[in-house]
Amino acid sequence: MDARVVAPVPWFPSQHPRWGSYAKMATTPHRERRNDLDVLHPRYLLAPKIGMLSAPWSLALAARPALQRLRQEGFDFDLIDAHYFYPDGVAAALLARWFKRPLMITARGSDLSFIPQYRLPRRWMQQAATQAGACVGVCNALVDVLREWGLPEHKLSVIPNGVDLQRFRRIPRGQARQQLGLPATAPLFLCVGNLVELKGHRFVIEALARLRRQYPDAELLLVGEGPLREELQRQALSLGLSGAVRFVGRVPNEQLYAWYSAANALVLASSREGWANVLLESMACGTPVIATRIWGTPEVVQPDSGGLLVDRSAGAIEAAMHQFLEAPSSTAQVRAYAERFGWEPSSQAQLALMRGLLAPASATESKKGSTGKRDA
Repeated sequence: MDARVVAPVPWFPSQHPRWGSYAKMATTPHRERRNDLDVLHPRYLLAPKIGMLSAPWSLALAARPALQRLRQEGFDFDLIDAHYFYPDGVAAALLARWFKRPLMITARGSDLSFIPQYRLPRRWMQQAATQAGACVGVCNALVDVLREWGLPEHKLSVIPNGVDLQRFRRIPRGQARQQLGLPATAPLFLCVGNLVELKGHRFVIEALARLRRQYPDAELLLVGEGPLREELQRQALSLGLSGAVRFVGRVPNEQLYAWYSAANALVLASSREGWANVLLESMACGTPVIATRIWGTPEVVQPDSGGLLVDRSAGAIEAAMHQFLEAPSSTAQVRAYAERFGWEPSSQAQLALMRGLLAPASATESKKGSTGKRDA
């Protein structure tokens, strides 16, 4: 398979650090190579206040010249594969019409669990789904939304995310803690994710306060950044946890294995998730997970995973923390479970879908005596 990636980024006029994430977007190269893939980053305008509604059209108009450029360079692509139904999937549907190419869209989470509450985006997503030859969800819960929209079964597939089993590997807990400068024997719980409301960090902080009545040296590691950092710091201070909740900040993906390995358990208290990557990443490092029983998470954290599903409350999370400290899951069992979810099966399933979409076109070209284009 020969592939190119077009990943538009919002246009911003300044690269000055004071603009934070906006400046970081401005520093994104217009073209780069990642994992041996050619990646183009055209700029699109994300207008204030109306950005949610204008984004699909702006994305499509920005990506169109990039696709034309690829064709001029000799890459006459066969198929467009879009990830996230909104705005990306809607934009991809426009591009597929303009370039007369088949379309495949994958739903990954909030695109179907949250955005459909807005009338116009929901209508545009439904139109894109009708146009697409294949609609994929990373879990059954997301595909159920597409079923409710009346899409035929032959269009629907569930292809879960995989995990890089080489990058996410187990190292001894003591070694990981020494490497990171963490307490050698204290109970440590880990959250990995943006500091935003939907991730539920406030429940985990309150759960830690309860847990410390019996385990006074227990700590919480928060890996990630976000707008709720100061609010969560104030919460920790008010609960007497200022030294027990560590705000680690962002950690490069290739370094996360050490943080997972150092923890007694990962905690994910989200209000919605598709197929959360952090769950399999943690389990691939032999570290069990505590996760809220929502959307696709029960499909990831199954009974033989060594993990626990809980309600989204401080009391339920604290009880699960206590259970892991009293009766730890086997790291070998947890790792073995994660090994079922390498990327190879997911990649092969996606490739099979793409080839199925291209088969009718190939048959038509053969009848015309054409050799056809290469596979997507």
